Amino acid sequence: MSKMLLNLACEKNNSTMIDLSCKYLGLQLRNPVIVGSSGLTSTIANLKHIEALGAGAVVLKSIFEEQIRFESDKFLQSDHPEVKSWQDAFQGIVSKTEFYFDEAYNYLTSYAQEHTLKQYLSLISLAKEELKIPIIASINCNTQYDWQYFAKRIENAGADALELNIYILPSDFDKSGIEIEKTYFDIISEVQKYITIPVSVKTGYYFSSVAQTLLKLSETGIAGLTLFNRPYNPDIDIENLKVSASNMFSSETEYSHSLRWIALLSGRLKCDIAASTGVHNYETVVKQLLAGADAVHMVSVFYKHHFDIIPGIINGVETWMKNHNFSTIADYKGLLSGTKVNNPASYERVQFLRLFSSVE
Repeated sequence: MSKMLLNLACEKNNSTMIDLSCKYLGLQLRNPVIVGSSGLTSTIANLKHIEALGAGAVVLKSIFEEQIRFESDKFLQSDHPEVKSWQDAFQGIVSKTEFYFDEAYNYLTSYAQEHTLKQYLSLISLAKEELKIPIIASINCNTQYDWQYFAKRIENAGADALELNIYILPSDFDKSGIEIEKTYFDIISEVQKYITIPVSVKTGYYFSSVAQTLLKLSETGIAGLTLFNRPYNPDIDIENLKVSASNMFSSETEYSHSLRWIALLSGRLKCDIAASTGVHNYETVVKQLLAGADAVHMVSVFYKHHFDIIPGIINGVETWMKNHNFSTIADYKGLLSGTKVNNPASYERVQFLRLFSSVE
């Protein structure tokens, strides 16, 4: 009799419907796998391929503050008819140097900004026409700039949500940590005045108190935090004696830092939380969900293996859920977060005590 019941239980387990759907930023996703912002998410062809392979959502390539400033400066130095006409109009009234600080400068800067922004708005609009999965726009910024204006235009173009990609290296010797951290809150405040779509913040970990700052950021009304941004890191070419770029892509062992903080912050933040950096396989997706992540952002692995691995990652998560008798993401999300494990200190330990204590 017991053997019959066991067989029935196994059959029931094998026939259990697995539901990978989840909520992130108030948006309904078919699964928690999000293709993060990168150059790979800047074309409609790639976006359609991403959707067809099963991703839950996509974050468009960021529009960079530096990019807009660069394009504006380049435009002002060009022979474009708009620039030439204003130079001619002001010739004899102000010098060329002074010209860049008068009304003409403001007009031409706005003209250049509009040109750059229109390309991005077009990508959003086309993506919304062609795709059904959520489209998250992204702004990479480090000052208040004119993001409230850009954010409103992005919302009007149809983006389902907006990610503010903010990463300020605290390298300014004249600014305190409080001053630098205030910039994050100022940017968020300005953007939220003008849009109603969900706002998330992708950030780094250069804070005097990571836990306290991220908690305060979550209390600003944002819908989510993504941990962590992968910064550009410098290297040194010792043969040519010059500064070069370090590894641009993450490895599959780099997830531990975000895993620690997601586990520590899970259940404490006032917004959703997503994991980023080092997510290269289904095992890491599962680990981040167990730690308390609502979703994961994946980028580097697609540069290495392209998007064709998406179905395998999703199937891997589904198979793992079947093997562990979980039918929904909610059944195990946060199961091993810092507030639920027997030994929460395991997430807070930063020294290899066991290893060093065994060395004589």
